[in-house]
Amino acid sequence: MIIPGSGSQALAAALAEATGEALATPTYDRFPDGEQLAAVPDFAGDSATIVCSTTGDEAWVELLQLQDAVREAGATEITTVIPYMGYARQDQAFKQGQPVSARAMARAVSTGTDRVVLVNPHEPDVADCYDVPVDHVDAAGVLAAPLPALDDPLFLAPDESAVGLAETVSEAYGAGDTDYFEKHRDRDTGAVEIEPSDATVQGRDVVVVDDIIATGSTMSEAIGVLEARDADRLFAACVHPMLVRNAATKLRNAGVERIVGTDTVERECSCVSVAAAVADAL
Repeated sequence: MIIPGSGSQALAAALAEATGEALATPTYDRFPDGEQLAAVPDFAGDSATIVCSTTGDEAWVELLQLQDAVREAGATEITTVIPYMGYARQDQAFKQGQPVSARAMARAVSTGTDRVVLVNPHEPDVADCYDVPVDHVDAAGVLAAPLPALDDPLFLAPDESAVGLAETVSEAYGAGDTDYFEKHRDRDTGAVEIEPSDATVQGRDVVVVDDIIATGSTMSEAIGVLEARDADRLFAACVHPMLVRNAATKLRNAGVERIVGTDTVERECSCVSVAAAVADAL
């Protein structure tokens, strides 16, 4: 049975369709004192697949409650799908006395599940924080499907570490070059400039690919560089479209024609689903 978190209902429904599993209808309530209560009154069966993106602290609590609820209802096998894992960027203690938050959250989830499935975690090594088996799903390739016909396309990553994402989308699209942005610091002024490392962008359609768009600041800066270098149409593509505060407006004003995201985080730009890729991992 597929159990959706409140922020992952569309993805859970798509996953139920892809797998042929029944889709449960949880309830999400809140007590007068603010405490949450996520329940699964219609759960039936021995196995449960919980689908819950942890986009905030409330989602983490909801996930833990759903795990406990299905166990109480008789589930003997629980798989927890975390399409977007919050706190994944806090994978180390950056200063003395700070927590490794990714580890703390992963350990909490591990107490209530038999297995975890992660979709493009920001730091792949975060899987080591769990005390149960973890499977990775690389869903970046699905970002190619919503793209229009592109003229001499270039797929750009924001830095060298993310160039694999750009290559995956380019390969799925079936054409185009890949490159990444490099940062250069002026020795005299200290100002930082970013530019594509090798590729020419003038007159080309460019897709900037990243795993997460959060505030949109980094992506907007990259788009601004491409605009200044006379790129043609500009697109932003990401697996996890967090798009907090005014991120979407920033990108539009920077010159992005379209933002393409998946349903790991359900936003207006979530025009393609990772359900098939997740189904293959189950």
